[in-house]
Amino acid sequence: MSTISEKIFSRASGKEVKANEFTMAKVDYAMAHDGTSVLAVRSFKKMGLDKVWDPKRIVIPFDHLTPANTETTADLHHDIREWIAEQGIPNFFDVGEGICHQVLPENGFAMPGKLVVGADSHSCTYGAFGAFGTGVGATDMSEIFASGKLWFKVPETIKVTASGKLSKNVLAKDVTLKVIGTVGAAGATYKAAEFYGDTITDLSMSGRMTLSNMAIEMGGKAGIVPPDKKTFEFLEGRAVEDYEPVYADDDAEYCAEYEIDGANLEPQVARPHQVDNVCDVPEVAGTKVDQVFIGTCTNGRLEDLEVAADFLKGEKVAVRTIVIPASRSIMIEAIRNGIAETLLEAGATLATPGCGPCLGGHMGVIGDGEVCISTANRNFRGRMGTGGQIYLSSPATAAASALTGEITDPREV
Repeated sequence: MSTISEKIFSRASGKEVKANEFTMAKVDYAMAHDGTSVLAVRSFKKMGLDKVWDPKRIVIPFDHLTPANTETTADLHHDIREWIAEQGIPNFFDVGEGICHQVLPENGFAMPGKLVVGADSHSCTYGAFGAFGTGVGATDMSEIFASGKLWFKVPETIKVTASGKLSKNVLAKDVTLKVIGTVGAAGATYKAAEFYGDTITDLSMSGRMTLSNMAIEMGGKAGIVPPDKKTFEFLEGRAVEDYEPVYADDDAEYCAEYEIDGANLEPQVARPHQVDNVCDVPEVAGTKVDQVFIGTCTNGRLEDLEVAADFLKGEKVAVRTIVIPASRSIMIEAIRNGIAETLLEAGATLATPGCGPCLGGHMGVIGDGEVCISTANRNFRGRMGTGGQIYLSSPATAAASALTGEITDPREV
């Protein structure tokens, strides 16, 4: 009668645990990026400790403000690099390697049945691989650095089933936005979500990462896709250690269940300033935009860039369009197969792999009153610049809008 989350926490705790119980669980891999590692390291040092519990199980990518945008950022980067060297942490990914939630899975740290914790709310991305991926605060991460363990409340689980083949130019992001619009921004607070149905199994691993990535936007502690052949093929030659997949029992108890009609799903958009303020694209079609942003840990993967290139090939963008690959390896492949050339010839700007303007960092922050359609995961007021408005969409909708200068249904292009 156990869910995936209950089984993962039972293994990590060394005893059987159920939803709503508190447990001390062993963390398999811990991640902190340049933005959160600073606070985690400060807290770690205040504990008076000299060495982390296991350097090989700590992953630190620099992605949020990279390349450094100010002298302050550069100094913080310098301090963390020195600490990483002191600790002998081998899994360090410096400027330009990519976004933490792409780099960690690419390098095989997200595996079925594992408890993977990141000092970033979108660490739920790792659930795409059948792991329990979740985010914690920097102080909690310092405790993990020290002991490899953390107290958790085992979450209840909601079940989301999406059925039916998606129409052309209706993508994983549209499924994700529909789920969030249905469940609501607080509908899954401190709950895990398990995703089922042929709409989900048909998604690529990249698409599943998009889905799991945004579980936090409905309050979720984790968003888990049961592992299958696609998962195992992705991890072949990549997983850093052996893993054991876990699956929910047929009689597992769910606190809520939702059904999504994938076959009749239209392209979706989240209007300012809430992620669950979701509607069909035709409802907002014609809204003028000042900027298009394609990238982030949600939609900066190769297939996302490929979708954009398909729309922009031989055309010219009507508004400034920024494309940021999620990792160096994605950028290299985009260059090798001509995607980068297509995007640049269309007038798009290609920037260093990283988070860029998603968090209002740099490389594309918008001005007061400007409108951006973005493939990111959040559209909160002030997120990309004070006074700006953010519409969230799929890469297809974003690319179609880049061509017209207004929010455009990709099925009409």
